[in-house]
Amino acid sequence: MNFDFRLWEIHTGAPHPFNDRAPPIDNGTGRPTPERYHSRAFADAEWERVFAKSWLLACPVSDVREPGDFVRFDIGRESFIIVRGEDGDVHAHYNVCPHRGSRLVLDDFGSLARFTCPFHSWQFDLDGSNLRVTDRETFRPEVLCHDIDMSSVRCEVAAGLVFISMDPQIRPLKEWLAPILPHLELYQIDRMHVIQHRRSDWGANWKGGVDAFAEIYHLHAVHPQTQCLMDDRTQIDLYPNGFSRQFVPFAQPSPRFPDQESVNPGIQLMLRDAGIDPEGFTGTAHETRAAVQQAKRRRSEELGLGYERFSDTQLSDSTVYSVFPNAQLGCHPEAVFVHRFLPHATDPNQFTYDTMILYRHVDAPGYGPPAWMGLSEAIDTSGEIRPEIVHTGLGEPPGLGEVLDQDSDLLPIVQAGARSRGFRGPLWSEQEARLRHFHAELDRLMQEGEA
Repeated sequence: MNFDFRLWEIHTGAPHPFNDRAPPIDNGTGRPTPERYHSRAFADAEWERVFAKSWLLACPVSDVREPGDFVRFDIGRESFIIVRGEDGDVHAHYNVCPHRGSRLVLDDFGSLARFTCPFHSWQFDLDGSNLRVTDRETFRPEVLCHDIDMSSVRCEVAAGLVFISMDPQIRPLKEWLAPILPHLELYQIDRMHVIQHRRSDWGANWKGGVDAFAEIYHLHAVHPQTQCLMDDRTQIDLYPNGFSRQFVPFAQPSPRFPDQESVNPGIQLMLRDAGIDPEGFTGTAHETRAAVQQAKRRRSEELGLGYERFSDTQLSDSTVYSVFPNAQLGCHPEAVFVHRFLPHATDPNQFTYDTMILYRHVDAPGYGPPAWMGLSEAIDTSGEIRPEIVHTGLGEPPGLGEVLDQDSDLLPIVQAGARSRGFRGPLWSEQEARLRHFHAELDRLMQEGEA
């Protein structure tokens, strides 16, 4: 793919961070055994060696803007409280009372001056320190000289996102994120707000979710409706620490689509998103992507959006990042689509798919959320919405939209096949290079933990 970085270089005098392909990484051609998708022993080891030793994306910083704002982050067998303290810092604690182990917070998010245990009303400050032991005089001093504060975990913020880690010795977040941090910072996620948050339980291993969302090789078979407006000839870049990136060109038909010239209804939607009237557009389908880019540049100049920091492809396309181990970010100038694949606490054949859409509201005529969000009616005049988290159980229709519902139907079928004696492990093409890269990092941590 050819990208035009002249505007960036004119405005900054420096090469655009997206200017070059990442140096190649060869992850070999091995065929991993399928037990990783269904073995309980593998899942238990994976929890201790991967999840307990990694930085985990907990929430966007917009969910904890003010002191007392908190989010509950559940993953696998653990629950955490992410909270903005009175000191202005973001803290993270295990969601557990040191007295008898009760969960302290049951709501998905909210705002509190302190945490109160629902069992015996012990109280804790936002930084996790104990404020009150109910009927303290009934405890022997030798009991209360044990640690009575909440148990905290590492918590750091980068690119508008809050990460936590259960490993107190883990290297600093920004050092770990360094291969992709400059890319993510361009999107100014800290200025965006969550306008949709949904969870649904799927009958597959969490890695099956990662695999499906890290390639577009399956679009023609599973999501044929996307072929009229998404080109599946893409650039893939692999980075250290299991990170990867893929450009997904929008407003262009796939080479598999029979009509390569007409500006079909799907592309017309994307023209409207950019402020172009499709009825007056005289170009072909091959000219629409460039027209969208140019229109967004004009809009940026009119509204002061600062889009000169973006390359042309970032204006029109989806730039998708895999953030090891279990998150993916679909980045657009107007919005970011966050996907998290949360392992089940006990069953490796289930996971929770957690998705958020973050949007930067701009109060200007003709500016609105992209059509792919399907959420124009959900935006109020401030754009600062903290929506309820909708959670659908296993087997219930997730209601995530046509494309994602198709994935939720397919992945249990793939999971069933992964458990078959006839399946000997995945065979990945170069279109699936991000999958092989992810599993290579997973294997590295699994082997490191075994040693």
